[in-house]
Amino acid sequence: MDFVELDAFLKLSRTLHFAHTAEEVHLSPSALSRMINRLEQEVGSPLFERDNREVHLTNEGMEFAKFAEDCLENKEQLLEHFSNKDKEVRGTLHVYASVTACYTIMPPFIKKLKAKYPYIQLSIETGDPAQAASAIREGRAELAVAAIPSTSIDFFDCIPVRKSPLVFAASTPGPYVEISGSPQDIVSSVPLILPRTGLARKRFDSWVKSRNVKPQIVAEAEGNEAVMALSALGLGIGLVPKIVLDYGPYKEGFICHSAGNALGYYDIGFIQRTQISGSEQKRQIRLAVTDILHNTAWEKEQNV
Repeated sequence: MDFVELDAFLKLSRTLHFAHTAEEVHLSPSALSRMINRLEQEVGSPLFERDNREVHLTNEGMEFAKFAEDCLENKEQLLEHFSNKDKEVRGTLHVYASVTACYTIMPPFIKKLKAKYPYIQLSIETGDPAQAASAIREGRAELAVAAIPSTSIDFFDCIPVRKSPLVFAASTPGPYVEISGSPQDIVSSVPLILPRTGLARKRFDSWVKSRNVKPQIVAEAEGNEAVMALSALGLGIGLVPKIVLDYGPYKEGFICHSAGNALGYYDIGFIQRTQISGSEQKRQIRLAVTDILHNTAWEKEQNV
């Protein structure tokens, strides 16, 4: 076995999904499956129980995951010892962010980080912001950009950066440029394209339930960019944070209809684990990131 195999095994032990892990480690699902089979033959025990629907770690797999984690952490510490004699903070920071976050929230952070800690490299996974907290919990990222709920998230350090109202986006020209009425009238009479999960969807579901409104939902999508793509087809109006319209590729060709106070504003910002743990290198990177996050006037930075 080698470090590449141990890393692939560890990622699979966290996601328990062959296709997603294969994409992350740049292998085909069949190649990843063969790699796991070789590991199982080498250790002499099945590491996963798998059928057509689910994948689970065996007891031996859980033990091997701890072994793999220790090996990879020891490798990082050794490489740090060899290469970090100048005491500069070095290593890779894994970040999860939506496409919108990459051109709105992330640039000022990257600028600050590179100016003070030039040897920290970034590895960014893009995806639905609703999955940001899961990326942190699963260990795929140390830092993520997400919509921050008004109530605190257990074990997470949340740093708000910008407020954005939720709005309904309609393509122009299109059948939903001119709509009128209260928010209740709009959601009950106009076809809607909604995010499948996340804070915006939770607020929407809670609001329509409290008003006893029956919305016309024609499509659900993973992430704001997907909502906008479906809205561009003229299928309906999409529920998104206004920041997506203001700064993204959909700035032209859309108008937004206010949701009024019904869905309100929410904070968008950074989340990370409150606890700082792992190898010395990882702890140094986390401390550097925390320094930037908590010692930056983000409102001023976002208005530059």
